[in-house]
Amino acid sequence: MSFLVLLLALWVEKFSALRHQVQRDGFFLGELVRLERSGKVDPWWTLTILILAPVAVLVLLLHVLEPVAYGLLALPVHLLVLVYSLGRGDAKAALGPFRDAWRRGDDQAALHVAERDLGLQAEEPHGLLVRVQGHLLWQVYQGFFAVIFWYFVLGPGAALAYRLLALTAEHGKQPGLRARAEQLRHILDWLPVRVLAVSFALVGNFVAVTRVMLHELLNGHISAAHLVARVGRIADDIPEEEDAQRGLGRLDSLWELLLRCAVLWYAGFALWTVLV
Repeated sequence: MSFLVLLLALWVEKFSALRHQVQRDGFFLGELVRLERSGKVDPWWTLTILILAPVAVLVLLLHVLEPVAYGLLALPVHLLVLVYSLGRGDAKAALGPFRDAWRRGDDQAALHVAERDLGLQAEEPHGLLVRVQGHLLWQVYQGFFAVIFWYFVLGPGAALAYRLLALTAEHGKQPGLRARAEQLRHILDWLPVRVLAVSFALVGNFVAVTRVMLHELLNGHISAAHLVARVGRIADDIPEEEDAQRGLGRLDSLWELLLRCAVLWYAGFALWTVLV
C-alpha cells in the first residue's frame, strides 16, 4: 500500500489543490505558542506533547483501521498524513521574483527579494546565487525526499514526526526548544540525505560526488542542508566561478537533477515493493 500512497501523493502534489487544504498548521502552531508562553514546560516534555503524542494517536488509529476492509479505511489516512507531511509552498515557484530581478541585472533588487522571500543574505551577488542554488536543493530535500523516505521505511508516523519537528524548529521561539528540535531533526536527516547524495552520484557526476562522499559519508557533524547543497552542485558540475546568467540557468539544471533523483527513488520503491 505504501507505493500506491506515494503515487497518489505525487498526483495530489502536481494536479490537485488538496495539499493546500490539508496543510493547515494553525492548531499545531497555536499549541506551540501556548506551551512556550507557559515558560514552565521542559523542552523535552514540550516535544513529547507536540510530536510524540500526535504520532502515537496516529499509530493507534492505523492499528485499528488496517485490519478493516483489507486496509481500505487506512488508505485515506495514509494519504492525508503524507500530503500534510510534505513541505510547505512551491520551492521552484518561490524563486520567480529573484530570477526576474537577477535577469534584469538589478543586484540590489535580487538581494532584497532573496532576503524577503527566501530568508537568504549575502554580501555579494555571486555568493547569493550559490546560496539560492543551495536553498532550492535543501527545500526540495526536506519538503519531499526526506518525507517520502521515512514514510516508505517506517510509515506515516515517521513522516508526520519529521514535519512536526521541522515546524517546531522553524517557528519555535525558545532557544532550548529549537535546539532540541533541530538536534532530533539532524538525526532523522542523517540517513535520507546520504541516500539522496548517492542518488545524485547515479544521475549526475558520479566520480566527483563519490570523491566528496568518501570524506563526508560518516561525518555526523555536517548539516543536511550543507551536504545536500554541496553534493548537488558538484553532481551538476557547477564550477565555483560562473557568469551570472549561466549561474541562473543552473537553477533549471538543478531542478532537472532533482527530478531524475525522484524518478530513481520511485523506481527503487517499485522494485522493492515487487520483490518484497
